[in-house]
Amino acid sequence: MPLQIQGSGGAVGQVDTNTNALRTGLRPTDVGSQGSYAVASTTGTVAAGQGANSAIYSFRWTDSTRYALIRRCTLSMASLGTGFTAGVGSFGIIFARSFTASDTGGTALTMTTNNAKRKTAFATSLVGDLRISSTAALSAGTRTLDAQDLALLMYAVSTSTNTVMLPTATIWGPDFAGEWPLVLAQNEGFIVRATVPATGTWQAQVCIEWTEITASGSGF
Repeated sequence: MPLQIQGSGGAVGQVDTNTNALRTGLRPTDVGSQGSYAVASTTGTVAAGQGANSAIYSFRWTDSTRYALIRRCTLSMASLGTGFTAGVGSFGIIFARSFTASDTGGTALTMTTNNAKRKTAFATSLVGDLRISSTAALSAGTRTLDAQDLALLMYAVSTSTNTVMLPTATIWGPDFAGEWPLVLAQNEGFIVRATVPATGTWQAQVCIEWTEITASGSGF
């Protein structure tokens, strides 16, 4: 007897007539009682003279029974009223482990009620702390950063003022069809760090997408 694949409600899988290929369809990650989220944010006017690898964005996950799956992170950067010394800038995204106290400074993003939900019926996000730089680097909380970044973006910086130096670019964006996202368990997170040439004032935008799922039996 031919093998049948039966799903919920008694529906039976079908194959195409000519190729005998099983008919399947891609669907979003099963989020259970949580949801999928996205948020875009912009720094303030970051003052000149920031040190190398200055933390401009911090995401801390604190829930003990769920994971945060970081799906995508994009970045852009523009000079403002004070020009840079010509050179090279870079952004890096780095894993933060043993993240038991949040970073401070900057602007904490509002994650209550429906903020960042990709569907109103989703639960409110469980992100413990999410913040972006205002005029200076964030101050580190209690966390241990990996020795190397997970990903880096490098771009040319000119002396021009009020100019986009880095158009929106993806620094983190695995293919969910066969690659791992960044999986954050309790007291884990990530930091976006910036290195820019001297003298210039600037502004950056950071956009992230993530999914929150139950840790037990999730496959992650």
